Amino acid sequence: MRRAVNPNHLLRCCPMRGHSSCRRCLCAAEGTVPLGPCRTIRIYIHMCLLWEQGRQITMIRGSQELSLPKTDSRGYVVRNQWSRTSRSPSTRAPSVEEPRSKNTSLKLPSSSTTSRTSSTSPSQQESLKQLSEEPSPPTPPLPSTPPMPLDSHPPTPPEPFSSSRRSTKMHENPEAWAHGIVREIRDSRDPMPQRDYPRTPPTEWKAYTQRRSTYSSQLDQDCLSELPRQHHQREEEEDEDEAYWASVKTLYEKIPSCSRPRPPKPKNAITIAVSSRALFNMVDGRKIYEEEGLEKYMEYQLNNENVILTPGPAFRFVKALQHVNARLRELYPSEQDLFDIVLMTNNHAQVGVRLINSVNHYGLLIDRFCLTGGKSPIGYLKAYLTNLYLSADSEKVQEAIQEGIASATMFDGAKDIAYCDTQLRVAFDGDAVLFSDESEHIAKEHGLDKFFQHETLFENKPLAQGPLKGFLEDLGRLQKKFYAKDERLLCPIRTYLVTARSAASSGARVLKTLRRWGLEIDEALFLAGAPKGPILVKIRPHIFFDDHMFHIEGAQKFGTITAHVPYGINQKMNN
Repeated sequence: MRRAVNPNHLLRCCPMRGHSSCRRCLCAAEGTVPLGPCRTIRIYIHMCLLWEQGRQITMIRGSQELSLPKTDSRGYVVRNQWSRTSRSPSTRAPSVEEPRSKNTSLKLPSSSTTSRTSSTSPSQQESLKQLSEEPSPPTPPLPSTPPMPLDSHPPTPPEPFSSSRRSTKMHENPEAWAHGIVREIRDSRDPMPQRDYPRTPPTEWKAYTQRRSTYSSQLDQDCLSELPRQHHQREEEEDEDEAYWASVKTLYEKIPSCSRPRPPKPKNAITIAVSSRALFNMVDGRKIYEEEGLEKYMEYQLNNENVILTPGPAFRFVKALQHVNARLRELYPSEQDLFDIVLMTNNHAQVGVRLINSVNHYGLLIDRFCLTGGKSPIGYLKAYLTNLYLSADSEKVQEAIQEGIASATMFDGAKDIAYCDTQLRVAFDGDAVLFSDESEHIAKEHGLDKFFQHETLFENKPLAQGPLKGFLEDLGRLQKKFYAKDERLLCPIRTYLVTARSAASSGARVLKTLRRWGLEIDEALFLAGAPKGPILVKIRPHIFFDDHMFHIEGAQKFGTITAHVPYGINQKMNN
């Protein structure tokens, strides 16, 4: 490429004003083109002139510094500042703010240079004339300075700017803009001297507590005077809080405990669904419903919602289940295999207020209600994971049996019989209750002789399970939890088998079947066709399950709470 102004500098291509090549810019700089150089070339030429002046000033100052070592105010000799980019002394152009007297002798550009700058702008020519006309003090002869290294170059020509990003300062005053670029180059070549700050030795480091005490000792006396006052106020507030909470604690200690245990999770619990008529005595309301209709019945319940209902046939059974839960929680605080009672009724939601009041009055732990508003609740039994359903409505019980859910129709017993409150007692019939009704079929169709022969022949063959077999398994599982804690004699659950079978002829198959199932029965009573009522009076069970209405009625005469299981061949014969 062509060189301009200084042989060490290259002239970059200038795309401004649509110039096709740098040759035209060079011709314009030499004055051969009448249009003159473009603005980029003018600035570049002016920068080269400033660089040449700065180089001469640096040479003069260097010769003066060689004669006498330079010292600072403390008398220490100051070393020469060397450039970080080259081994030669750093050279910088004089700043605009420096007085003219510091510039010793300015060497004007050679004739070749001036000939090339003859076509510069008038402002640039005036500035050059002022520099040449100023008187300069006599300068000593210049010592022979070594040639400048090759890596010390003047400022690089400015990059071409697009028309959209031109600086307004460059258009208004190109000379000031060029001086600013020179100043930036000078500052980059002359870094600021680093100051040595005193460092604390590692031995003078202090712990946080020491520094905190030192800092607090320097606090203002006014602040220190306020600290005891604030501390005293804080102590008074703490005393007031302690007195308040002490009074609250005394108040709550006087109130009787109303802690309510959380219900078990449905997937782990033994769910017992009880209807409202089985849990409470609602005979009066039922009579109004049958005689006067639903609206009168609802009006009656709303008017008497604060009247507590009397206990029904399943009330004592539910209370005994809750006692078993309490004993299990004592032995196993985090136990989830508990009885969960659900109140399942087809009553309207408006009747629920009276039911809730009655449940809370007797302290029953029943948290889940299902009020279907006249619709049959049987469809919700499986959704509630029901293990046993007790109701006073035989039709709903029959529907639940057909759905494969253990169910029974409740019948109330005598009111004057004292039941055990510390032990749940459940009595079961054998055939069509715990077991299937296959033996009942043989006895009804072929007589007792064939029945005895069949039982002896299949003594080692377990009987098929009946509808209440699952509930007996649940009771046996809970019993083993008490046995594991050495509570066999004090177990709150006791089971009974009260059957009309004969022990000698057909009792062995029953016991072997229970053994094969892994179930234990606490007491087995084989009556050989005798009435069950007198035996049940001695047992005083909270509930007795049987499939024969004959035995249900006989037990009722003796005041036993009974539950009829509508399952097996006896139901077909009764129909």
